[in-house]
Amino acid sequence: MSRLLKLLERGNKPPFHLYTSQLPYTATVSSIQRLTRDGQVSHIVIDHGGNVPFWEGQSYGILPPGENSKRPGTRHPYHLYSIASSRYGDDLSGRSASLCVKRAIYVDPQTGEEDPSKKGVCSNFLCDCKPGDKVDLVGPFGKLMLLNESNPSDSHIMVATGTGVAPFRGFLQRLLEDKMRPRKFEGSAWLFMGAPTAGRLLYNEEFERYARDLPWSFRYDTALSRESCNKRGGRFYVQDRMEEHGEEIFKLLDGGSHIYFCGRKDMLVGVEAVFEEVARRMGEDWRGKLAKLKKNRQWHVEVY
Repeated sequence: MSRLLKLLERGNKPPFHLYTSQLPYTATVSSIQRLTRDGQVSHIVIDHGGNVPFWEGQSYGILPPGENSKRPGTRHPYHLYSIASSRYGDDLSGRSASLCVKRAIYVDPQTGEEDPSKKGVCSNFLCDCKPGDKVDLVGPFGKLMLLNESNPSDSHIMVATGTGVAPFRGFLQRLLEDKMRPRKFEGSAWLFMGAPTAGRLLYNEEFERYARDLPWSFRYDTALSRESCNKRGGRFYVQDRMEEHGEEIFKLLDGGSHIYFCGRKDMLVGVEAVFEEVARRMGEDWRGKLAKLKKNRQWHVEVY
């Protein structure tokens, strides 16, 4: 094992704030892959040369080029993106990181036309990148969503919508594929993934492969809001899928499992409403249970 790879396993504290907006690290785009048919979501691999190490669950800040129109004479502020690979990267070199980026566009409701003046500066910069282009990195950031590895027998429940699946791809690479972990993973991982249609299930083939090849370690459940209806006749969201397994999820949480949420804020609101109903059916106090999960650091949230 190289010296760089050994360093990635050392220490009890994650790397944090290694680079700032004033002194960013200039990395290089290695590859870019479109994840959806419309090309609006991209998987971008960035070569940082081993100089911007991170742990699973952290984020990079990306500084797009150009001047900030709201503050002339200054750069655009950085935008945070959850890292979508393990600390070793997709190529296992320890020198790269992957991002999952959705192009932010604005369509005028009156005309139905895109308004370029209101598009997302950073997401469009990244999605327009080509291999060899330079990207300024800030960070890494984040402690709340770190994958808890204190016990290799722990269970991990992950809940995502859209590009919120990014950190969980990194989690699963670490738990299920990483041969360099100090201790082999002996627990279980369960991913709940929500999307409008099957074609927008990001990294679906990878997750299906895990579920097929490692059924004792990984479970994968999806919810397609525009292709299914819930029991009330409305759209079928990720919280509806979780409700089907509510009692089992509660038992796992009672046993010390960690649960992680990443995606839109309304997802978390829906999940908490479902959990409150599950708790009522089981004769439990949901607010008290949630407070206990937070106190025990089993409840991890990153929503936007």
